[in-house]
This record gives sequence, C-alpha cells and structure tokens, in this order.
Amino acid sequence: MNNLLDKKILLVICGGISAYKCLEIIRGLRKNNAKVKTILTKSAKEFVTPLSISSLSQEKVYEDMFSIENESEMDHISLSRWADLILVAPATANTISKLSSGSADDLASTVILASDKEIYLVPAMNVRMWEHPSTKGNLNKLINYGYKVIGPEIGDMACGEFGEGKMTEPNEIVKEIKSYFRIKEKNKKYKALITAGPTREYIDPVRFITNRSSGKQGYEIAKSFRDNGFETTLISGKTNLKPVTGVNFIEVDTAEEMYNQTINNLPADVAVFSAAVSDYKVKNYKNEKMKKKEELDLYLIKNIDILANISKHNSLRPKLTIGFAAETNDLINNSLKKLEEKNCDWIVANDISDKSIGFDSDENQVSIFYKNNTSETLDKMKKSLIAKEIVNRVINKLN
Repeated sequence: MNNLLDKKILLVICGGISAYKCLEIIRGLRKNNAKVKTILTKSAKEFVTPLSISSLSQEKVYEDMFSIENESEMDHISLSRWADLILVAPATANTISKLSSGSADDLASTVILASDKEIYLVPAMNVRMWEHPSTKGNLNKLINYGYKVIGPEIGDMACGEFGEGKMTEPNEIVKEIKSYFRIKEKNKKYKALITAGPTREYIDPVRFITNRSSGKQGYEIAKSFRDNGFETTLISGKTNLKPVTGVNFIEVDTAEEMYNQTINNLPADVAVFSAAVSDYKVKNYKNEKMKKKEELDLYLIKNIDILANISKHNSLRPKLTIGFAAETNDLINNSLKKLEEKNCDWIVANDISDKSIGFDSDENQVSIFYKNNTSETLDKMKKSLIAKEIVNRVINKLN
C-alpha cells in the first residue's frame, strides 16, 4: 500500500550545507507519488538553486512573501492550507530559534506560524551548535508546541568535526513521513468518543449549578484523535471554546443530555470521559424563576454516573474506556479507587490544587493509572501535547 499517494508535502528548505540532500528528499517523495511544493529561504539559495528544485518537484518554488505572479491569494495562507504535512529540512539553529520565538519575517516562518498541520523538523548543524543550551531550549519549546523531530544523527560533518548534528539521510526521512501517513490511514477504522467541558444542572430557568471545567483538555484530545485519522465524536458541555472542526461535534447542557448523546453515539473503539459531570442535580426544578429570599434551601440528589454506566454496559462498552479524575488531595489512592469502582481501563488524573495546571490553564500535568496495576506521570506540558501523549498510548494499545 502506498501511504504517500497524492499526499501534499510542503518542504521548507533552509540555509545549511545539508540543503543539497533535499533534492533526494523530493525525489523520494515524488517516487512514492506524493505532491511536493517547496519554499526556499534566502540563505538556502546559496546551496541549492530554484531551477534544480522545480525540475524535481515539477512545481513552482516559492521564495518571497508577496509574489507579483500570484496577486489573487496570499502564499503564506494558501500554502499552509494546501499541505497535509510540513517538512523543514535542514532545520538550522537559526530556523529553530525563529520558530520558537514566533518570528514571522519571511515566507517560510510565516507559513509555519499560520499552519495547523503536522510539522516535522530535521535538525542539521555543527555539534557545538546542537549541544548549546539555547538550541536545546528552543527545540524543547517547539516539541511542547507539538512539532515532531527527525534526527539528528552522529557522524562526520562538513566542517571536519565529528558528533551529533548530522542531518538524517533522505531515505530515512521519507520512511518517517510514510510511517506517519500509514498509521493515520490505519486508524481510520477506529471510532473515538470524547466527552468534555462542564454540565449544568438547572435550579430554575435562570439559575444552574456547574463547575470550573474549561473543556480545553478534552477538546485537544478530540483534535489529536482527528489528526490521527480516527472517526471522532466530541460531546461537550457549554464552553467558551470554538467547536472542533473535522469531528462530529455535539453540544449538550445537562448530565442527562450528555449521557443520552453518549449512548446514541456508541459503539466506539475508545471513549475518553474527560467531561466534568455534575455529581448532583436539583430534585425539584422550578418552572418559573424563583424570587429572591433571605435564604434558599436546595435539595440535591445524585446525578447519573456516565462513566460507570458506560464502562459496566455489556454491549456498548468501548474496547478502551478512559476516565478522568480531578483531585485536590491523595491523588494516587483516589485515582486507584475510581479506576476500580468505575470499571474503566485507565484513569487520567491531575492535581487541581496546583493553580498552574488544569481548568483555564493551557498546561497540564497528569498521571495515568492502568488496570494492570501500573502507572506513569507525564511532565508538565501544554494540553495539546498531553493529548498527543494520551492518543499515542491509545494507538499502541489498539494496534
């Protein structure tokens, strides 16, 4: 099976001695029937020519931010939307530094900043530059943004030195890109269901009980499943987030609505219950707005437990059922207890007493507890990267 057939690869060629290897990358991608467009930075033109690149790619080579030849659309937008994947090779120390700071002073950096596609960096530089703390820090920052990295390798360099920093060989780069699309294609047979955000339990037509969940982590998980080829359904309580595109997005209000929509969208291969479902609801809902009083007594009753109901359902239970636990104390014991009581396969837990993670934060730190009595703790990172870590583990489990 040709995983690169008609795939659209945007190759960003930067100014390093290894730039000549990009000709072989183009050849390898084209041999596998991929469509390749290229951006050549100003310094890259010192190492390879637009003519040699266009001869191999059979496409126009993009160099300038604003092209007189193409006034009808902005290249930095059109190219970022066209590509299925962006490959930056060689990714020089300067390029990595610019990208980590959000610089957008040329066509290459602007396209990358404007893209929501998978981005692969292929670092290539002198060993001392590679080992410098600023380079490591910049690269780690990009990894936390979700960039993927190929290489570098250890070997002899053009400068005469030996060490880590040598660009990965073109055939290995092409293999890595093929592997990405192969996994994505394989995952198309899988269905993922995610719940996210808070639920509301109404007291009267105006007032309701809810919680502080932002839905950010669940939305990022849905995006990651989508990006990995899963047929994805996201059932969300009301949040301030934009609906996730490319998934079956369903907005609900109450826990009962979320449960009903979950049932309606099963079976699934994996379900991630990241929603913060209200544990209680008001027993006696008032059809008319209640008038202000000195005191108000509310009689609360236990709400439906969506995770427990689904994970104990014989016919509708997903192959992999994952729950979330937001804890303020005794995270390990509370998570293990929930893992057993809810009958789920994994529990993803975080400590919400740490104000730097969870809720409205863009970062999180989680521990994953598995049914086989093992666990692991992920480093603090952006929620988008936490989502990728979780989804990667799901893919490994399903395959």
